[in-house]
Amino acid sequence: MKTIQSIPNEWQAISALFVALGDEQRQRILLAFDKDERLNILQIAEHSKLSRTAVTHHLKTLQHSGALNSEKIGKEVFFWVNKSQITLAIENVLNYIQQEL
Repeated sequence: MKTIQSIPNEWQAISALFVALGDEQRQRILLAFDKDERLNILQIAEHSKLSRTAVTHHLKTLQHSGALNSEKIGKEVFFWVNKSQITLAIENVLNYIQQEL
């Protein structure tokens, strides 16, 4: 058995992503996006049972974790799934598991 002094670098960058993906509401938000689709807060809230405030909270968590990107255009903020970040995070964990465990 190894003594773990610190979390591997491959895992440190993705802990926020795993926390974000661990919530069903945030999973539903991510699954609401079509391929390469950009949505604003109102569009997401319209298709959710959550309030706009709750959707905004979840979007901030998803964005902070790297699962979503955003861009402000005029007064609107548009979000889209950051497929490359999610893929990289999962690949890093898989590589670590395959090599170290």
